[in-house]
Amino acid sequence: MIPIFGGLGALVVSALIAPGIVAARPAGMESGAPSCFVTGGGGLEICRDGSEAEGVLIAPAPCAFVRGVQILRLPRTEAPGPIQTLFQGQTPIASRRDEPCPERRATDSRDGGSLRTGRTFEALVTTLPPTADRFWVDLPEVRGRSRGWSEPTPAAEGIGPRDPIAVAGRDWAGEAYSYVFLLGQERVAAADDSDTQTQGRRGRRTSDRDDPADGPADVRRRVQIEARTLDFQSFEIRTRTADGYGLAWTPFAPGSGRREPPNPAAVIDEAGKPVASACTAPAFETHGLAGSISVVDHTYHYVYTDVLPEDCGLAPEKRRTALYLRTAQDLSGPKVWSTARKLAGPLPPGSLVRVARAKGMQRWAVSYTCQRPANAPGGPVADICLQYTTDMNLDGIGALTLYADPVEAGRSPAYLGLRSGGDGSGRYDRSAHFWMTDAQGNLDTPSIYPSKAGFLTWLDRLAPTASGRDTSSLYGRPVYWATWTVRRIGAQ
Repeated sequence: MIPIFGGLGALVVSALIAPGIVAARPAGMESGAPSCFVTGGGGLEICRDGSEAEGVLIAPAPCAFVRGVQILRLPRTEAPGPIQTLFQGQTPIASRRDEPCPERRATDSRDGGSLRTGRTFEALVTTLPPTADRFWVDLPEVRGRSRGWSEPTPAAEGIGPRDPIAVAGRDWAGEAYSYVFLLGQERVAAADDSDTQTQGRRGRRTSDRDDPADGPADVRRRVQIEARTLDFQSFEIRTRTADGYGLAWTPFAPGSGRREPPNPAAVIDEAGKPVASACTAPAFETHGLAGSISVVDHTYHYVYTDVLPEDCGLAPEKRRTALYLRTAQDLSGPKVWSTARKLAGPLPPGSLVRVARAKGMQRWAVSYTCQRPANAPGGPVADICLQYTTDMNLDGIGALTLYADPVEAGRSPAYLGLRSGGDGSGRYDRSAHFWMTDAQGNLDTPSIYPSKAGFLTWLDRLAPTASGRDTSSLYGRPVYWATWTVRRIGAQ
């Protein structure tokens, strides 16, 4: 179990922006005066008045990390409660040492492939519940003699689940399964690496790697994989049959001895092609396919970012991205998703965008990584931005102006003004943000915040660790939560 602590506060700031409509922030922002923005085509407003709640969701131990926390309200209440939390965590490693939690660093691209879940009471949603590993790659522990830290070495390719997205199956048709889509990495032979012309390194803030030294080329491509569950404790992985042509659901059990973990099959689209990232890259630099899944009118909407194909020849940290949409009617079929449709772009390199139906409205809510403008209070620091569309027309997502020119700078006046975290010197990192949803992936809030429009989570890899050591930029770093409020313009 990861040790946790929680905290409540009233320091978060919220703001939204509409397509083409941006209200200037009043100069009184830092003094506590309201700072309002018009969004949703001029029909909605977000005002910062200092009352928004914010706190610490978890401060993991030095041997653990938490990223991409989705909080899911289950349609039925089961012990200990209806709130299901799931996220990407560290890979468990076998250790014979007496030390129960050795200091760890991210030095192998397959270390960090564990899906963790836990359930809690409604009132405890602001603190991460006790969680357990559900499936992962088996990694025996070895000692890095020259480095002085534990460096896991993978025993097999197996499953490397990252960036989980959970959503209910066709519950309107009586289906009991929930599905979790994750990102694995497939190795690409050097001869096939035609679109990786340079092995550039991503900066420390956006890479999950801690070792600054480049090792032998390990070129990979992201692929989407799929699992299903009845209780979020036991999972079946979608795999290929022995002949390589059929599909099967294989229960996951930790590998031991000669037992190998199931090798997941890539999710296939209607054209018969794997759902895979556009570009290959070194293992720690792969990008693409991270996003969200929202069910509207019995249709699954998978919205995600991927690298623009024309940028594959650039260094990974310079590759621009775009926002794409795939839809589905049934997540259990042999060909799950439609072919990709571009919604918006270009977007800055490394962008993460989440899309869901807004709580209590027929609108899309769009959250995304951004930088505050240079003239904003606190300067151009990392934040999370948020906009609403005017209706449920999917083209409205593409009509939003997510970033100011130049787009590559990633700046937007639609920043939330989050204040938690940071390294104490004014630098922040808002990574792997997610939010609370209902079972169908649409925005929801805890019952303790009924009037709020959303409940956000994010990781800060610059914030101090609970142990006070900065060995890793990922392990031990805290995850935070915040709410935001929206009101209709003209409402009393």
